Amino acid sequence: MTETNETRETIRKVLRILERDCLTDPKQIAIMLGTDETDVAAIIAAAQAHGTIVRHKAVINWERAGDPYVLALIEVKVTPQRETGFDAIAERIYRFPEARSVYLVSGTYDLAVQVHGRSMQDIASFVASKLAPLDGVQSTVTHFMLRRYKEDGDILVSSEQAERLPITP
Repeated sequence: MTETNETRETIRKVLRILERDCLTDPKQIAIMLGTDETDVAAIIAAAQAHGTIVRHKAVINWERAGDPYVLALIEVKVTPQRETGFDAIAERIYRFPEARSVYLVSGTYDLAVQVHGRSMQDIASFVASKLAPLDGVQSTVTHFMLRRYKEDGDILVSSEQAERLPITP
């Protein structure tokens, strides 16, 4: 498939559909976009081979699943290393299984690290025993996520409103 502006737009549309629901099959995407199913399948295969599609993902509401699950955002101030800057320390951090996401950010801190654990103690232990002792880590600030309202575009709280009792004189 030669890449024209129209082709690039079709690729973006296919990727947006898959980002919203990775289970949408190529036939359904082709119908949605008014294009050929084999073209959609080729776009998906090329995106996977190129690393544009990293993985397929489900957003799970762990509170509803009844599993203990704690998220925290940890701000990390680091000393950049000669030759590698922030990359080497970021790599050491993202290799930990507890680290869900690692970002280089602007502001007071250098890295934002999202971690998960079964309890606040698990996360505190991760920070104290694995993250804080790393060479180059100057300081950390941990923010525990008390409730998830929306994640990856999906609303995780029900919109059920409590029924109000009538007011009587």
